[in-house]
Amino acid sequence: MPVQRLTSGAGEPVNSQSSAPVASRRGPSVRQPLLWGALAYASGIFTGVHLWRPAVWWLGAAFVFSISGIYFLRRRAKPAFVLGLCTLLFDGALNVQVRPLEISGDSGVLRFADGRELVVTAHVIKEGNLRESGNGDVQQRLDVETERIVSEGQTSTVRAGVRLTVYGRESRLGKENPPNAAPLRLFRYGERLRFPAKIYTPRNFRNPGAFDYRGYLAQQRIEALASAKADKVELLPGFCGSRTEPWRSRVHRRILEKVHTLWPPAQAALIDAMVIGEDAFLDRRERADFQRSGTYHVLVVSGMNVSILALVTLFTLRRLRVNDLAASAATVLLSVMYAVITDVGPPIWRATLMLALYLGARSFFRERSMLNGIGAAALGLLMIDPRVLFGASFQLTFLCVLVIAGIGVPLLERTTEPYRLALRSLESVRYDAFLPPRVAQCRLDVRLVSGRLTRFLRGHDPSRMLAASIRTLANGVELLVVSALMQIGLASLMAYYFHRVTVMGLPANLLAVPLTGVLMPAAVAAVAVSYVSLFVAKLPAFVAGVVLDALAGSVHWLGALRIADLRVPTPRLALILASGATVILAMVLVRRRWSMAVAGVAGLAASALWICMVPPRPHVRAGWLEVTSIDVGEGDSTLLVSPRGGTLLVDAGGIPHWMHSELDIGEDVVSPYLWSRGIHHLDAVAVTHPHADHIGGMASVLANFHPNELWLGVGPPNSELEKLLGEAKALGIPVVSRQAGDRFAVGDLAFRILAPEAGALGSARKRNDDSLVMSVSYGQTTALLEGDAEKEVERRIAQEHPRADLLKVAHHGSATSTNPELLAAVQPHYAVISVGARNVYGHPRREVLERLAHSQVITFRTDLDGAVTFYLDGKVVTPALVAH
Repeated sequence: MPVQRLTSGAGEPVNSQSSAPVASRRGPSVRQPLLWGALAYASGIFTGVHLWRPAVWWLGAAFVFSISGIYFLRRRAKPAFVLGLCTLLFDGALNVQVRPLEISGDSGVLRFADGRELVVTAHVIKEGNLRESGNGDVQQRLDVETERIVSEGQTSTVRAGVRLTVYGRESRLGKENPPNAAPLRLFRYGERLRFPAKIYTPRNFRNPGAFDYRGYLAQQRIEALASAKADKVELLPGFCGSRTEPWRSRVHRRILEKVHTLWPPAQAALIDAMVIGEDAFLDRRERADFQRSGTYHVLVVSGMNVSILALVTLFTLRRLRVNDLAASAATVLLSVMYAVITDVGPPIWRATLMLALYLGARSFFRERSMLNGIGAAALGLLMIDPRVLFGASFQLTFLCVLVIAGIGVPLLERTTEPYRLALRSLESVRYDAFLPPRVAQCRLDVRLVSGRLTRFLRGHDPSRMLAASIRTLANGVELLVVSALMQIGLASLMAYYFHRVTVMGLPANLLAVPLTGVLMPAAVAAVAVSYVSLFVAKLPAFVAGVVLDALAGSVHWLGALRIADLRVPTPRLALILASGATVILAMVLVRRRWSMAVAGVAGLAASALWICMVPPRPHVRAGWLEVTSIDVGEGDSTLLVSPRGGTLLVDAGGIPHWMHSELDIGEDVVSPYLWSRGIHHLDAVAVTHPHADHIGGMASVLANFHPNELWLGVGPPNSELEKLLGEAKALGIPVVSRQAGDRFAVGDLAFRILAPEAGALGSARKRNDDSLVMSVSYGQTTALLEGDAEKEVERRIAQEHPRADLLKVAHHGSATSTNPELLAAVQPHYAVISVGARNVYGHPRREVLERLAHSQVITFRTDLDGAVTFYLDGKVVTPALVAH
């Protein structure tokens, strides 16, 4: 007679059906319909974006397939299921085509974005923290909603989201205030403000592969940017907004204050980000180390935080003998409160939604409903807003959970999990009869070893210690397997969005994940106890600090290794889709026979290895010399591609230090453009002169593309150039000096160096005249690249009559360059000016544009045209605006 339940040696009932560690052999198509429905719906959205058809077409197809599915529902289940998936596919295509993919603001605020001085009345809809901005200045970034705008005496009622930066000084940051400067007051949610400001349109760098900053702001309902001085901002009476948001903001601020009271600034900045989702105090180096080591998910509030919170809460409540339903409800409620307080947006809410669905299904005895819960959450979010499918956060979140739940869990159920669970109630011999033979044999072996150890321990029973040791080893193996699966499963998206291969991700996560499991509860406990006793709270704060130092130290050490910083170009869309298909295939095969499971995981690993090791073919036009002026704002960066595919990058843009910007033009602008072209290596790079707007981004380019040579002109070095030379030396990149009179050939290209002259070095104040000026010829066509050369150098160059078809205008169109003598000598047909929009220097100057027009030169500008490409075929020059 089959026995359904029996009592273990510990006196607890054991369910032989649910507790016996038997791997599930059934495929996911039967037991996870919502997952496959979500995948079908997502496929429909993708199809609808790339294949336009009238809405009636999709609606009709969905109607026909749904009726067919209903017809087969009671006759043949599998055809009905397939027809249902097809219906969802057509529904997804219909949903995305009847909605705009981009959020477009039509409030009218952008008509004021013309540089006029305005008086704006607005209220705060999202507050920010104080941040140092250099020279004793601090700033607070706010999101405000405008109410009225006064321009030239006329008042207009405008409702629009504006990101406002308020500048001032704050004495408590240790800086002395000038007599005429008031301390910066923190503005809070709901407060009404009036301030003079200029409104600007958010601008993207107009290059392929560039981050869509304007679209990013639009998703947050922000249409424009503005800045104001703190002492000019007037606080008005009244309150606007939700009455519950001030409570949330107050709790958020109080927690941050507790964090900065309990830990020193460096630790507090990390705990802010990890626990409460506040990244205002993180610097770029910290972020880069976590990204390089593959542990960035630890630094930001994400699904892992919700998982740790849920695990600790459930464990505590179960220890207090709270029943499953109440414990699950309390866990979901606490997770919702955590999501509200952190306010980091969709990622945390997606994790909370999936947790609620999983715990809800688990409470009704559907232990294997994890994938169904994931599918339900994804399907619901896609139906509400199909745009989320194309967000990196959505894709990474769900792919990560799919890899763990769809591949990792079934794989562990067939390997370590049976043996780990078999260590329960080890003294119960009757339980052995209900286990698979190999698992029962494992229990017998453990008892045998335990019995022999008893002789050496003088009667002490070592079985529990032995079982705990084996269980800990199994947990370590499971963490290793899951970490490895995440690295290979997410490889395609990591390459597409971040251009990284997290080589050190596996060892880093083996350290980071368990340490975070200790850090999070300790940090939360310290903050919670501090409301009662600050003295008592210092004990868990000390524990959290020690663990945090271990975590940060391991991350910094692993992230600093050269092998950790492996960058890759943007993979082709077909390769990304193929990688996604291998994930789905592995989900199916991992539940089959062992050979098929191994084949599925091997296929997934092969796709990841292909992305890492086989770069895509660069997008170049063979047989042409390409000269592309990259949009880097107020700076210079020019890419040359030879007819045979050789590459030379001249300058890499940069931002002057006095602007105190965290933006790295080399990493954030130039490199993404090169990666979007499929370029993973540069043959050479050149720095025309060591000014920040030319050399600032070059260090990142050296690290990302490892060029064969670094070309420099002769001239006195400065701190930035010395730093770059140190980076080149560390990377083993040889430095080649170029000076006037040098002539050399690289393949089909003839180079001629026109400046600087060896005996005419500029002073520290006139480094522009130290610029490396070169002409590049292919056949009968020539391009002249001037750097920032000014009048004196241009006169010397003009005496050599360097005819050129294309002129890269010197010094961003400054009045000190592009003199009539040079234009008469060069006689260019085309010119390009690399210049930033709304720059403070007034570049390009009107007189320069007039000189070019008078000389009948067709002129392009990166501030208006974005990246501009010129193709030289040896006879003629063909300009082309790059698709942005």
